[in-house]
Amino acid sequence: QGLQLVFDHRLLKMEEFFPESFRLDLRDERNAFFELYQEGDIWICKPTCSNQGRGIFLLKTRAAVASYLAKLHSTEEEPLSKKGSCKAPQARIVQRYIQQPLLLGGKKFDVRSYLLIACTAPYVVFFAQGYVRLTCSSYDAASDDLTAHLTNQYVQKKNPLYNQLKEETIWRMEHFNSYVNEKCRRARGLPKDWVFTVFTRRMQQIMVQCFLAARLKLERKLGYFDLIGCDFLVDEDFKIWLLEMNANPALHTNCSVLRDIIPAVVGESL
Repeated sequence: QGLQLVFDHRLLKMEEFFPESFRLDLRDERNAFFELYQEGDIWICKPTCSNQGRGIFLLKTRAAVASYLAKLHSTEEEPLSKKGSCKAPQARIVQRYIQQPLLLGGKKFDVRSYLLIACTAPYVVFFAQGYVRLTCSSYDAASDDLTAHLTNQYVQKKNPLYNQLKEETIWRMEHFNSYVNEKCRRARGLPKDWVFTVFTRRMQQIMVQCFLAARLKLERKLGYFDLIGCDFLVDEDFKIWLLEMNANPALHTNCSVLRDIIPAVVGESL
């Protein structure tokens, strides 16, 4: 597919592409989240500035939410330590968990794509197709096993089926496109090659919107660039959600598809 210049400047409302989220390091947002939470909801709690699924957990009950927020509140209220520093709550967000994802053969998946900020003086950004990441096990929203919920390879390695199924946990985008054409297109009234048309255009549109929102915080200096890993989820209604954007995307090549895709993305970026 290669890098493609991104031009789409049409703006979306946040709720059209980003699951409802709250910052837990801000007391007003913590309180708003607690007021909003209803028994039976599932929210995913994750730290900022981390990767490989570290520190991620699910909040599934009001009691668990209350307990965790009380812990954050007590940390915030702690007096200065002997060293004269104050413990602030760890920077985290909670994000509404999408409980009805589209499944591929019964397994949860998401899509890693790339945004290359090639230049900030002037602004030049590119899009590159990535790959599909699947879980080893069949999806069960009620499962307490994180390998049923998080698709990245670092987490999937913890599943006992990983060594047996490793090559099946990463699909090329062409494979995904063929699957949707064969299994979903007629039943859902999708256009041919939905993955490379509707889905790809929406990913680009969302990426541009996020870039525009952040561009004034970027240092404008010739020679500065960054490769961003963007994670998208498709729900059972074929709505496309941005889960997160990663400033330090994994570039491991632990299966055959990644050995083809990752070096090409890195080489073309440079």
